[in-house]
Amino acid sequence: MSETATSIQPIFLPVGMGDSERQIAIIQRAAGKGARNVSFVWLSGYRSDMSGTKAVELDALAERLGIGCIRFDYSGHGQSGGKFTNGTISRWLEEALAVIDHTKPKKIVLVGSSMGGWIALRVIQELRKRKKAVAIAGLVLIAPAPDFTIDLIEPNLSDVERRSLTERGYFEEPSEYSPEPNIFTRALIEDGRANRVLTGIIETGCPVHILQGMEDADVPFSHSLKLVEHLPADDVVLTLVRDGDHRLSRPQDLERMLTVAETLALHNTP
Repeated sequence: MSETATSIQPIFLPVGMGDSERQIAIIQRAAGKGARNVSFVWLSGYRSDMSGTKAVELDALAERLGIGCIRFDYSGHGQSGGKFTNGTISRWLEEALAVIDHTKPKKIVLVGSSMGGWIALRVIQELRKRKKAVAIAGLVLIAPAPDFTIDLIEPNLSDVERRSLTERGYFEEPSEYSPEPNIFTRALIEDGRANRVLTGIIETGCPVHILQGMEDADVPFSHSLKLVEHLPADDVVLTLVRDGDHRLSRPQDLERMLTVAETLALHNTP
């Protein structure tokens, strides 16, 4: 296991103003020099954090390769401050951009898992609006869930869940990964509509590799096929794992992720 995962303490970055300010926990491994002056940026999924298996394995890979790795927790997650129920795609996107601006990597490979895939796509869209921005060497998407509030949650809401959203501002559902239920707020769902990416051509300007389990009960593999259709301008590889679930955290799944991440970091660097 990497030194970062076991001993290095996070730094905390204030994001937002006034009552919306929250302290975002960041762990950064310094990048190397020359061709290795590239950093992974890990973007977690919903209710996941930077101490998860995939994030830690990615950091360990960066250590072995002598390149950088930037991990952080969204507000309301892990070691960061803020309330989870205040979280929205816009809020977590703001934090991701603030972390990148603060750590100032020269080149990055974005690695987004589940909801982190949606945020990764939005990060790229926002960075491409800037006259001067960090170079993006590649994008790794693991069971990506862009537009999941619109495409995967809203169409399947029960009458009870719709009533709960109206009356309480949120609804709960059992989680397969935690004894605590998943909470989805009305603010998250409404904000999701403002952050849709599956509405036209998405131009990332970098190679994209998608890893998707075909036994994924949370994000069906048809969703990744839909995403590919919106990436006609990019070099896109989609790997379907026939017996893979949503987490893709088995040893063979982790090996696929690490191989893809290493290839994009060291062989597709602009």
